[in-house]
Amino acid sequence: VQLQACGGGLVQPGGSLRLSCVASGFRFSSFAMSWLRQAPGKGLESVSDIMNDDRTAYADSVKGRFTISRDNANNTIFLRMNSLKPEDTAVYYCYVDILYGLDQVRNWGQGTQVTVSS
Repeated sequence: VQLQACGGGLVQPGGSLRLSCVASGFRFSSFAMSWLRQAPGKGLESVSDIMNDDRTAYADSVKGRFTISRDNANNTIFLRMNSLKPEDTAVYYCYVDILYGLDQVRNWGQGTQVTVSS
């Protein structure tokens, strides 16, 4: 399983970014995919999930500003982030949980840095 996230960068407050995560090594369309983030000096925070049937879920802190989507033809998920705030500054990771027999394994991408600052 490989997950490659990209699209981060430096943006001013109120700006927008779109993150992408390209996956390989598993049947992408069958799995829920997720984004989480880790701000400097803080723990991991779940950001958004998209199920294999396109149902979505969002953390309260990003609801109404972020939109998750998926492109099964290209094994990719996206996170459109609008109205960015300094508190959105974090490393963003995509991940997928896969069950191997009785063991569930969380597979991570390498993360992409998002910095919101004027």
